[in-house]
Amino acid sequence: MSIAENRRARFEYHIEEQYEAGIVLEGWEVKAIREGQVQLPDGYVLIKDGELFLIGCRINPLRTASTHVNPLADRTRKLLMKREQIRRLIGKVEQRGYTIVPLNLHYKDGRVKVEIALAKGKAQHDKRETEKKRDWEREKGRLMRHKVGGPAKD
Repeated sequence: MSIAENRRARFEYHIEEQYEAGIVLEGWEVKAIREGQVQLPDGYVLIKDGELFLIGCRINPLRTASTHVNPLADRTRKLLMKREQIRRLIGKVEQRGYTIVPLNLHYKDGRVKVEIALAKGKAQHDKRETEKKRDWEREKGRLMRHKVGGPAKD
């Protein structure tokens, strides 16, 4: 079940490979995510000391959060993956000019997971092509809905 989606990622980048990663969260963050108080608009993944960190994921604290907790909505969150996968991602990012972007947050077996992707930035003409395809699909759906049924009568 999807929690939040980064729709801009598929528009801004060519998605090469997708991975699933765990995310280190605090208790108030899990409660806020269950209430739908999460956004992934400009998220990206940073590599530091052989570890992956999610930046740009905004989890708004609930008003009913505990008084002794100091919630930070935009804090950096650590991602959990197997060491071999992390090494492979680091190699591709350093050598081939890829970037790692989060695609969505979802539940799996009661835990919050992040789907991340190895991606390359699109050029401006590629973005225009994506918009054209999306507009054509929308127009095609509109034409199909308004199509008059049956053969034409003379």
